[in-house]
Amino acid sequence: MDLNLSAQDRAFRDRTRAWFQSNVPRRELKTLEERRAWHRTMYEAGYVGLTWPEEYGGRGASPMQQAIVADEMARANAPAPINGLGVGFIGPTIIIHGTEAQKQRYLKKILSAEEIWCQLYSEPNSGSDLASLRTRADDTGDHFLVNGQKIWTSGGHISDWGILLARTDPAVAKHKGISCFLFNMRQPGVEVRPLKQITGSAEFNEVFMTNARAAKGDLIGRLGQGWEIAQTTLGFERGGNTLARVTRHQANMQRLIDITRLLSRDSVALLEDPVARQKLGRMIVDVEVLRYAGYRILSKLEQGTRPGSESSVDKLYYSEMDKRHQELVQDILGPYGQLEQGLPAQLALNSSTLRGDDSTWAYNFLWSRAGTIYAGSSEIQKNIIGERVLKLPREPRADRPVSSKGA
Repeated sequence: MDLNLSAQDRAFRDRTRAWFQSNVPRRELKTLEERRAWHRTMYEAGYVGLTWPEEYGGRGASPMQQAIVADEMARANAPAPINGLGVGFIGPTIIIHGTEAQKQRYLKKILSAEEIWCQLYSEPNSGSDLASLRTRADDTGDHFLVNGQKIWTSGGHISDWGILLARTDPAVAKHKGISCFLFNMRQPGVEVRPLKQITGSAEFNEVFMTNARAAKGDLIGRLGQGWEIAQTTLGFERGGNTLARVTRHQANMQRLIDITRLLSRDSVALLEDPVARQKLGRMIVDVEVLRYAGYRILSKLEQGTRPGSESSVDKLYYSEMDKRHQELVQDILGPYGQLEQGLPAQLALNSSTLRGDDSTWAYNFLWSRAGTIYAGSSEIQKNIIGERVLKLPREPRADRPVSSKGA
């Protein structure tokens, strides 16, 4: 694995860095249209869908160049594109499993953010054990009739379309009776209810479907192939943008170190406190481990290999690391770390690249819990690693759910 950039990639990095330095919005993007306009600005500059085939609106660029763009976005504290789910893993899933008609109909509108997408997978009683989902899609002859409920649907309240898992055959093994659809969120029979989160924000949603329709032409792959397709989607979700995470963590680490120079305990700067230094050192080492995990994923992508079960190793590591780091931040900052308002200017944290808003250390602490659940909970990732990566035997339990085989 060569960790050095080629001359071509260095030139691309320099151009990309200069573009973001000149074009990153200087004020917070508050409205949907402001965020959509920023997305289109990035797309028109060639920084959205870099690795997608050119015939579908992409740039046909290398995974290395995609990683460089993500890294430079984090470095410049640039807002994320608004259609992140569509561009990051729903579009790539359509490229792999979709028909040519589906690719021509949907992909370019995903890249341009003309249509915004969400993921309709989890249900109130089918989160980690995704294969137990109950939403049904019944074949009525010329279309499928969809009834059921989804939850934790990120961005559902602003989405035009979603990628939907629904049960089409209740008579077979539960993971074999699931199909995957491209689903119109703007039709009658679809109700979206935002969920208020512990952070105070509400980007997650409940989605209720009552006699809604899924067109026959919007079935992805074969009938009953939904479980396999879901693993493709989740592979992209778990393994992507690891190096950009490293850059963001490094930026936050530098802010934290700057704060420990300003804050004192018993008239001694926190940076000189041996216990605080030990915690900071552990965090720095953790981020370096994540960096090399990112290089491993990037190396496989450069060789033309899609994200697989090994992406669960990285997903488990970065989500648990973030939670651990936010706990250490609270230990180091003490009461200052718990303030949501009235925070001294030198202690403020602007991490808009993480969620598209101004946040505080307290917000990050609360949000870090979500990372151990979305894209597959930590418990499920451990099962996947044990069975698929380490090839360990499954637990000999008759009542063991199929959850170890997926999300």
